[in-house]
Amino acid sequence: MKGFAMKKIGEIGWIEKEEPFCGPMDALVKPLALSPCTSDVHTVWEGAIGDRKDMILGHEGCGVVVKVGELVKDFKIGDRVMVAAITPDWNSLEAQGGFSMHSGGMLAGWKFSNFKDGVFGEVFHVNDADGNLAHLPDEISPEEACMLSDMVPTGFHGVELADVQFGDTVLVVGIGPVGLMAVAGANLRGASRIICVGTREICKQVAKGYGATDFIGYKEGSIDEQVLKLTNGVGVDKAIIAGGGVETFEPVIKCLKPGGKIGNVNYLGSGTYINIPRIEWGVGMGHKQILGGLMPGGRLRLEKLASLIACGKLDVKPLLTHKFKGFEHVEDALLLMKDKPADLIKPVVVL
Repeated sequence: MKGFAMKKIGEIGWIEKEEPFCGPMDALVKPLALSPCTSDVHTVWEGAIGDRKDMILGHEGCGVVVKVGELVKDFKIGDRVMVAAITPDWNSLEAQGGFSMHSGGMLAGWKFSNFKDGVFGEVFHVNDADGNLAHLPDEISPEEACMLSDMVPTGFHGVELADVQFGDTVLVVGIGPVGLMAVAGANLRGASRIICVGTREICKQVAKGYGATDFIGYKEGSIDEQVLKLTNGVGVDKAIIAGGGVETFEPVIKCLKPGGKIGNVNYLGSGTYINIPRIEWGVGMGHKQILGGLMPGGRLRLEKLASLIACGKLDVKPLLTHKFKGFEHVEDALLLMKDKPADLIKPVVVL
């Protein structure tokens, strides 16, 4: 089969590979739609997870089942399905302990384009199909389903980690597609004021539609000083980090109230250490929590998030700014994510 791959750090291209083996609990899926992610950019051009040789990229997509293992109960050939970017082993001890995304080791629930070939192939493999696939509702287009692979669940997980409550003032750092879904999730959770860090006009306009109330720019001065000015020196109850680098935590800690929580869902592609300001952290006793987490996967979560779209509570179409037709355009879409033109939020490729 043909696939679009990371040949080595800094190099991408089309390759030919054998079709994946389908185990007794697994499924093979032919893509209907695919979308590249900034994580692919970190992986290829920053070498964030180390070198990978001829590894097919991609972890966002949906498709049609073309093969199932003999022990798969709930899916059959021809079913249209969604699949999350994270595909845990549901019988693992880590899953039983409540951290399925780390089944087999830290971050090991993230298999696509990490430990095995991703979804940018003519066929891709899904482990534990009954636990990791979900039926694609008729009300949801394949393009929208791609956003349920990663953008929606990751942004919403940031909201969960930050423990956003009714009436909270929330800071969202980075309003790319994940940050925009964090804005939407915080709004659904009942946040009153949502302050966003972002400068691209298209992202700001979409963020307003999802419930953002205020905007600041990291180019316009220190994030913490701008937030404290907006809040009359009080700061924010909760914060979600969906962009930036290891340096981003310091200003967020500085403008977080005592007892506040930070939910980090940003893939830190470079840097060795994170600086925590001692005084503003309450010299270690300020009850300011940082929770960083890989999004959960699994069928139940996919079905619940899909129901938000199907019932009209969440509209992901504003994310889809660039659409391509044809498998050959996967490379074009990935390079858009790398270059991030001013009018881009998220590209999608329909097959």
